[in-house]
Amino acid sequence: MAEQEMREVYAELLAEAMERNEKVCTVDADLAKANGTHGLRYRFPGRALDVGIAEQNMACVAAGMTSFGYQPWISTFCCFVGRMADQILLSIGYAGRNVKIVGTDPGILAEINGGTHMGIADVGMMRAIPNMVIVEPADTVQLRSLMPQLLAYEGPAYMRLARRAVPPVYERSAGFDLWRAEVVRQGQDVTLIACGMMVYEALRAAELLEMQGISAEVMDAHTIKPLDVQTIMASVNQTGAVVTCENGNILGGLHSAVSEVTAKYGPVPVLPIGIRDRFGEVGRLPYLKQVMGMTAEHIVQAALQAMRQKQSMEERKSRVK
Repeated sequence: MAEQEMREVYAELLAEAMERNEKVCTVDADLAKANGTHGLRYRFPGRALDVGIAEQNMACVAAGMTSFGYQPWISTFCCFVGRMADQILLSIGYAGRNVKIVGTDPGILAEINGGTHMGIADVGMMRAIPNMVIVEPADTVQLRSLMPQLLAYEGPAYMRLARRAVPPVYERSAGFDLWRAEVVRQGQDVTLIACGMMVYEALRAAELLEMQGISAEVMDAHTIKPLDVQTIMASVNQTGAVVTCENGNILGGLHSAVSEVTAKYGPVPVLPIGIRDRFGEVGRLPYLKQVMGMTAEHIVQAALQAMRQKQSMEERKSRVK
């Protein structure tokens, strides 16, 4: 049986929520067909809106709708989220509006749409907005568990979402806590902290490391903000070395978030896997993962380097003593 596309599950969950609650609604900006929500306008006329190619207007319309008790879900390509920066900051964030923002095809998942359509800086932008929750599910199973919790959450939130089918990571019976990172695989030598599509790559990397006798712990930080500091530091204190794995710019993204935590609570080597301060380019996913250094093999090399740095730090400490 073929895996469902992420956008299909997203639209299905929205439809279920709109059936249960007449205040849940959607607003699109000319991308309803691309994002899977087009059919909702026929099932829920008047509650599935489209403002045309006007993302800023979409954000402001959604913010206004919350004044009448509605919970709008606005969807666009991840690369267009930045166009709404001012409206998200002030009309949604500062005003504390209960708007859920969905950015699809984040990072290199934009593939042949090319560098202009690769949303790589969105996490950094959203992290800088006070009280903004940021979520990135790894597969459809996790999406089915996390999205109802986002529906129940009162406040602004941003979800990064692949549009098409992604490799399954979790068993269909799995459940998740929105506010807790998930330890997917236990280990003792190095911690691999990943989100979104990179959870699958991190698990592959852990298998490759096991062949070398290295025990890697894999953690799914599906909620990037607020980060689950307790679970992260419990792992970091055990392994003493970290590799972060994300599908976006490492500046301001998951790598920055984890580094801020470890700098405060326990300095350890934290090496990044992700887009390294550059723009994207046209290509299919296997090529883009290779050119951006985002494959399981790249994670393995980063893990080995982090462990070498950990050993070097331990040796320096012993000499000081």
